Amino acid sequence: MPETVRAGSAASDTAPTGRKGPVLLGGKIPLARLRDLALVPAIVVIAVVGQIVNPVFLQTDNLINVLQTMSEMALLVLAQTMILIVKKMDLSLESTMGLAPGVAAWLTIGSAGHGLGLVPGAWAVPITLVTGLLVGAVNALLIIRFGLNGFIVTLGMLIVLRGILTGISGGQTFFQLPDSMLYLGTTQWLGVPASIWICLALFAVAIVVLGWTSFGRSLYAIGGNIDAAKAAGIRTDRVLTIVIVTGSVLAALAGLLLSGRLASVASAQGNGYIFTVFAAAVIGGISLNGGKGTMFGAFTGILLLFMIQNVLTLAGVPAQWIGALNGLIILVALMISRITGGKVQN
Repeated sequence: MPETVRAGSAASDTAPTGRKGPVLLGGKIPLARLRDLALVPAIVVIAVVGQIVNPVFLQTDNLINVLQTMSEMALLVLAQTMILIVKKMDLSLESTMGLAPGVAAWLTIGSAGHGLGLVPGAWAVPITLVTGLLVGAVNALLIIRFGLNGFIVTLGMLIVLRGILTGISGGQTFFQLPDSMLYLGTTQWLGVPASIWICLALFAVAIVVLGWTSFGRSLYAIGGNIDAAKAAGIRTDRVLTIVIVTGSVLAALAGLLLSGRLASVASAQGNGYIFTVFAAAVIGGISLNGGKGTMFGAFTGILLLFMIQNVLTLAGVPAQWIGALNGLIILVALMISRITGGKVQN
């Protein structure tokens, strides 16, 4: 038997349930890796169209603006992608994005900015992240420990968190934020906004973790068949808890970046973002059935959406049509999935 065949067989035997190992046979690129690159041609086409529509599109300032405004939403996509891979979903991410920095602002800024001023401004970032952690812990407790339906739990949490933010803010916008909250949203590292570096770094880490670590393989195994994952010795409850809590912390960080860039926390911050998040995940190849998809695909999905939005803006298209476009993209992505995969990812 040729050596390449034996190597391929061994890799297949060790690949987790629901996902094929990234094995190269005869120098050919695996189908899974080709799917990762599926949106790259579309991104190139949009770049060309954007340049034709308006020469400003490919200028450095515009591209940096696209990436910076995308970075906050991209962190939500990263979080939701991890959760979808393990066959769960979290609708409350958008509310966590608003509440976490909202609580930090409420506790740290003075009455002039509609806050209480109870703690120093230096505590704003830890408060934001801890708030996200607590939200994720409650979600994990209800979904994993008590076995409640994840969709209903996170829908309820979305409404609760949104109500809390409205309550503590009185429906107003927090402003005069402390410097610690403004830093990540306003500073530049090597001439590029810090939020872009943070976004790219986190996606790079996620790509490595999901593609080349046992923890990443366990996520695909759980999403593919949780019973088989348990039988294989994977501590599924622990992995699911880590994923759900990490997702909420990432949502809190996304809220911190957005608040820093806007120098405020609106009572409606994050509202409606979850629709774009799911659109990006779906067109990026993430299966709602769990166990399929990659972080690179998810990143190209959100990048494509924001490039399209930017092209439409430069072309003078009313912003109201952008939402309709996102829904249309989801439907087209599902139809393409039906054609190429033989079944719809529902």
